[in-house]
Amino acid sequence: MGELSVTSQEGRPEATASPIVDEAAPAANPKRNTGRRNGGPARLRSLRSPRRPRIWFEVLLVAASYWVYSLVRNAVPEQRTAALRNADWIWSAERYLGIAVEQTVNHAVNSVTWLIVSMNYYYATLHFVVTVCVLVWLFRCHPGRYAAARLALFATTGVALLGYYLYPLAPPRLMSSGHFIDTVLVHHTWGSMASGNFKNMSNQYAAMPSMHIGWSLWCGLTVFALASAPWARVLALLYPTLTLVVIVSTANHFWLDALGGMACLTFGYAVSYAWYGSLPHHLPKRVPLPGARTRLACLSTADAPVGTRRDAADAAAGRR
Repeated sequence: MGELSVTSQEGRPEATASPIVDEAAPAANPKRNTGRRNGGPARLRSLRSPRRPRIWFEVLLVAASYWVYSLVRNAVPEQRTAALRNADWIWSAERYLGIAVEQTVNHAVNSVTWLIVSMNYYYATLHFVVTVCVLVWLFRCHPGRYAAARLALFATTGVALLGYYLYPLAPPRLMSSGHFIDTVLVHHTWGSMASGNFKNMSNQYAAMPSMHIGWSLWCGLTVFALASAPWARVLALLYPTLTLVVIVSTANHFWLDALGGMACLTFGYAVSYAWYGSLPHHLPKRVPLPGARTRLACLSTADAPVGTRRDAADAAAGRR
């Protein structure tokens, strides 16, 4: 069925295509295939698939994002009265529950000059330096996971801005009733945006949530999940732990602010998982360049048997 027999010049029957079968199929198939390639779901899947990052775009994106973050954070109304009231409430609640350890740690560490000065510089610098280094490491060594990890970091930072607006909170060092020590002022430490000569450049009442914890925990989890060297994995776990000690010792945060930073990071990873369908460390380590991916897919599927075309497509997409 589906073929018509005609007689050639040599008298042998030849099979020709049935106009019913072969003329109807081309009219339907291209339309169906075009819809799959160019339709909304296909475009969305393309946007949500891991791709190789471009250095110029990432530098501009990180710079612009941090500028916007700083602009919005510092533009949030300081609300000094509300921020001090919230700080008094948190301090009273911690003392009622018997978990108010910040003042004891602050005074104990401040008595060791070299230690507290080191922590002041730690607070002022590593927050940015380590985060940038982890982003660069991801970009160079794990390009297939870079975008998902970066999205988790950006979503974490974005939701923190909402916290600064909705819940202004003074750090312990600005409280009048807590008798905390502003270690930057006492030891004349250079470089901190939290107090001293730079205090007017930053919102002093944006302590909840702590992005020192949010960013350091993102760095630690990322390196721990992807690094192969045992010493790197150990350092990855120590970094957010030491950061927690630093923010409490310098009286820049209550330890409950750290819980806020952890909650923001949880939200950030949830956003990344919802978009990419996987946590960053479960994605392919490397992805081919867009042109190479297309050529590989075409070459692999054009001549391959039907049963092997799925494997070729998976290889072209960078799955391992």
